[in-house]
Amino acid sequence: MGTRLTRRLAAGCTALACTALALAAAPVAVAHADTTTAHRTGTLADGATWVADIPADWNGTLLLFSHGFGPTQAGDAPSSAAATALLAEGYALVGSSYDPYGSWWALDSAERDQFQTIDAFTAAVGRPARTISVGLSMGGLVNAQIARDADGRVAGALGLCGLVAGGVDLNNYQLAAETVLATLLAPGDRLSLTDYPSQAAAAATATTLTEAVKAAQTTPQGRARIALAAAYLNLPAWAPGKNPPAADDPAGQEAQQYDWLAAGQLDFIITGRYSIEQAAGGDSGSTVGLNWKYLLASSPHHAEVRALYRAAGLDLDEDLATLRAVPAHQADPAATRRMERSSTAGQGLDVPLLDLHTTADQLIPVEQENAFAARVRAAGDGALLRQAYVARQGHCSFTSDEILAGLHALVRRIDTGHWGDTGAAALNADRPAGTTAFVSYRPGRLVTR
Repeated sequence: MGTRLTRRLAAGCTALACTALALAAAPVAVAHADTTTAHRTGTLADGATWVADIPADWNGTLLLFSHGFGPTQAGDAPSSAAATALLAEGYALVGSSYDPYGSWWALDSAERDQFQTIDAFTAAVGRPARTISVGLSMGGLVNAQIARDADGRVAGALGLCGLVAGGVDLNNYQLAAETVLATLLAPGDRLSLTDYPSQAAAAATATTLTEAVKAAQTTPQGRARIALAAAYLNLPAWAPGKNPPAADDPAGQEAQQYDWLAAGQLDFIITGRYSIEQAAGGDSGSTVGLNWKYLLASSPHHAEVRALYRAAGLDLDEDLATLRAVPAHQADPAATRRMERSSTAGQGLDVPLLDLHTTADQLIPVEQENAFAARVRAAGDGALLRQAYVARQGHCSFTSDEILAGLHALVRRIDTGHWGDTGAAALNADRPAGTTAFVSYRPGRLVTR
């Protein structure tokens, strides 16, 4: 699965899109030429492997890294550059592969394996003075679960572009967007959007929809419908290699959303859906009773959609009625229960959590942070959560200095028992000028049922 998916993503991506997709698809196993850094490996009871790197001047803090969706290979840092920077500051790094015999959607085993990895590190190297959890992408969801269930095993958590709204919401809004594309752009293809019999079948659906998007981009009517699908997908309107479009430029916004879709977005999310179905034993996505009009009205992109429909001479209400009339996708009840159990964060918090997110994340929309924060507040743990935002396109496209700035803010919270200033200016001031791009930002609503 891994080789074929990586090859498909590499074909036709822009440089930044490929970088972002690769970050989501492959954990980082760090190789160090520095002989002062000790490298350890081991195997857990379920066959998961773990790796660790320990600097000679270890400061006593262990960073437990949870990798994202992709091959179940052990990694202990978000990137090689981040590993170098973290080791230079004296942090030890460790992380596990998760269960290597299951799906890439490894939520059934990830949290358990990560906690067992702390024990394995302690037995092999020594007990850390404290452990801080760090999670990237799907690993950001694992990280949020660890922050919920810490029970003295970690002191705090740093999330990086995390899937914090969880897998059920992910399946729902992606399915809604795919339904728009299949219904309005490829109605004659009778595409299956769930319950794929194979990864090849999922890939074929992705190819058909991507080709339909490319054809639709040539007409005003097609561009309006692409924008409609993008709104349900929570797709950002700022693409690689471009300046962000103006708020009053709907055509420019749609053009950059199209760039994401044409660069391999659908291939990644639809083949990813197959992995999620394999892990859950079915599909948890549903469009039953979906209020298409309300969801669109709640989207940050609703004005763009309405403007493009007017310009194209299309009746938006008629298209929404068409969507209401198509047979709804029914969720598999057992798969939904399994996803709710394994692939959500909840969410109470047991330790401080600082989430960092790029403002134009095409794979895990920044609006997920809004949904997550609401759940944390509802659980009464809002004081333990802080969120900060980086003005950049792409999934997990952080600089090493942005990761360090976030980690320093979290460490101060752990050390003092109080959050200091986690605003954009303070985080930017933590690192050399020009190395970070934190901004004051408030995400919109996550468009999901």
